[in-house]
Amino acid sequence: MIQTTLSLKGRALRYLAAREHSRAELERKLAPHAGEDPAELPRVLDELAARGLISEQRVAESVLHRRAGKLGGARVLQELRAKGLGGEVLADAAEQLRATELERARAVWSRKFGMPPRDAAEKARQMRFLAARGFAGDTVRKVLSGEGD
Repeated sequence: MIQTTLSLKGRALRYLAAREHSRAELERKLAPHAGEDPAELPRVLDELAARGLISEQRVAESVLHRRAGKLGGARVLQELRAKGLGGEVLADAAEQLRATELERARAVWSRKFGMPPRDAAEKARQMRFLAARGFAGDTVRKVLSGEGD
């Protein structure tokens, strides 16, 4: 039984060494390896959280740093929810994303297209591109109309 606890803890530390993980993510990844004692996994996760190795705030900052430059707020928030984050951490992330949404959408559009659409078909294509990346419709319209430049 002690070997399984060490194994779970070792696996968790290996996951955390690669990148930040939320408690929910670690729980999903470690569940198949949990062994016979159902209380073992929560005990390992509680210990890691108490030592400051699991932090929802750090997970959110990591995702924002890696993904916000390429994706809109809706997609980034979807990723954060999928990682099991919620509450205040998600609200803070949403506020940060909202503050820079137009600027980030312009940067993504500029890298991909760089010039205004020539016709309605091209405009629709550019709008779909930005919408698929999770940018709000209002933001997409502002980018393509050149509003606020």
